[in-house]
Amino acid sequence: MVCYRHTGLTNHGRKHMRITLVGSRHFGVTTFNTLRQHGVDIVRVVVHDGEDRLAATGRAAGIEVVVQADPKHVVASEIAPNTDLIVTAHSHARVDRDALAASKLGGIGYHPSLLPRHRGIAAVEWTIKEGDPIAGGTVYHLADRMDAGAIAAQEWVFVKKGETARELWERALAPLGQKLLADVIYHAKAHGSLPATPQDEEFATKAPSLSDAKH
Repeated sequence: MVCYRHTGLTNHGRKHMRITLVGSRHFGVTTFNTLRQHGVDIVRVVVHDGEDRLAATGRAAGIEVVVQADPKHVVASEIAPNTDLIVTAHSHARVDRDALAASKLGGIGYHPSLLPRHRGIAAVEWTIKEGDPIAGGTVYHLADRMDAGAIAAQEWVFVKKGETARELWERALAPLGQKLLADVIYHAKAHGSLPATPQDEEFATKAPSLSDAKH
């Protein structure tokens, strides 16, 4: 398990990280605001829907907003020139290999589970469904396989008895995601690289949509 703790992102003579943010909805907006508060240079916002609240937030801040040509994929032309790092925040689109290659350090995303456990779209729901007493969050490297890239940072939290998936997300896992993303970006600013610990495939489990799992 990898964990980085610090007092926040600071500039201290470090050059700005140029971030292309791919995301949507409330978590995308929260990530946008968190990174901006820490002096990160978000140079482009990429969304699957031009009416999404993240798109509106980007435009209001004077940042270029690009709508994906294909809602399920992000391609190289949609990544801002001279991007240092792609960050995804509540995006279910696959960032293609050529898009990752267009970024100096590739890309990272946040997954609300202790990867490799609960890979998939419904990680928090499966955490509750399977009665896990401990949950967690992972910042991982974007890769060809969903949620299977190397771990950059990871922390665990307790699950409260009787807690719903939404309650767990809002109480613990969403705030943890903001913290871990900031941790990893701080590390990238300081060292020019990303931490990377390979996932152990022996412990991988899937967390598909619960509606899909019923069929």
